[in-house]
Amino acid sequence: MVNFAIVGMGHIAKKHIEAIQHADGAKLVAVCDTNEQRLEEYEGICSLYTDLGKMLDEQTDIDVVNICVPSGLHMRLAKIVAEKGKHIILEKPMALTVSDSEEINKIAAENGVKLSVVHPNRFRPAIRVLRDLMDRNLFGKLSHANATVRWNRNQAYYDQADWRGTKEFDGGVLMNQAIHNLDLLLWFMGPVKSVQAMASTRFRDIETEDVAVGVVEFESGALGVIEAATTIYPENLEESLAIFGETGTVKISGRNANFIETLNVLDISEEEKNKLIEEVKADPFGKPGHQWIIEDMIQAVQTNTEPIVSGQEGLAPVKLIEAFLESAETGKKVFIKQLSAV
Repeated sequence: MVNFAIVGMGHIAKKHIEAIQHADGAKLVAVCDTNEQRLEEYEGICSLYTDLGKMLDEQTDIDVVNICVPSGLHMRLAKIVAEKGKHIILEKPMALTVSDSEEINKIAAENGVKLSVVHPNRFRPAIRVLRDLMDRNLFGKLSHANATVRWNRNQAYYDQADWRGTKEFDGGVLMNQAIHNLDLLLWFMGPVKSVQAMASTRFRDIETEDVAVGVVEFESGALGVIEAATTIYPENLEESLAIFGETGTVKISGRNANFIETLNVLDISEEEKNKLIEEVKADPFGKPGHQWIIEDMIQAVQTNTEPIVSGQEGLAPVKLIEAFLESAETGKKVFIKQLSAV
């Protein structure tokens, strides 16, 4: 049995609790939040704490801590948890800066703890189909890709909490909403060499961007187009990922990128193609992604292996977003390795 604790009992923590409850070999032993009212519903289910340090000192049976606090606090809390020798599941984004993300990886390595970043969309059925096809090298040489997030987050969403939409604790549409899509883009297309981008705050009263567009060049030479917005009226319109290769074209779409809209691959029969599309359509969400993350951490702990979405994997989209925003601010192309405009 692997014992889990959660720090930060906001909305996303409920997904973690449900995942732990449904995962074989997982047990929730403690939760922590500075707001005592958030803890009341867990009375009698597990131990309750308002102080992370006290929880880690007193609850000695904790194996893994799930960090679900605002993004700007990730590095500080990850350091506390790692120095107590506890493994970490860290909600997305890993951190709001490359430097903080690298520091989290360093701290985890120094303390010998496993680190997993929550990018649950990797486990959706449509994405798993695409991963299998890509692993079979059925697309040939890739020419380009398109990542699109056209969602709605109205002012009421940002007004729910003081930290939302801030540069210090939350980030904008790229770091908060589109980061899952960008993680998938990088997972399939590989590292990005350079970015040329624009971003703006058009509608919402926030510190960060609510719309961003840009083009990227991957290290492979392939190109990419990124569009991300929370300005879409009146509700979420789509999230999509399209990849184009010499011998294959795919577009995964829907409001949450969970349906195969287009699939044409040279070495796949019409029968196999239709079967894959229909299987995904019958169960577009599959097992919840957070449950995959929990079960993957259990396996990593029990077999002493690395989690699938490791700290290095979590760092990659943060690097892309930091370069994206630097390019938008300077109006110049930014090379990701140097993170400097030219």
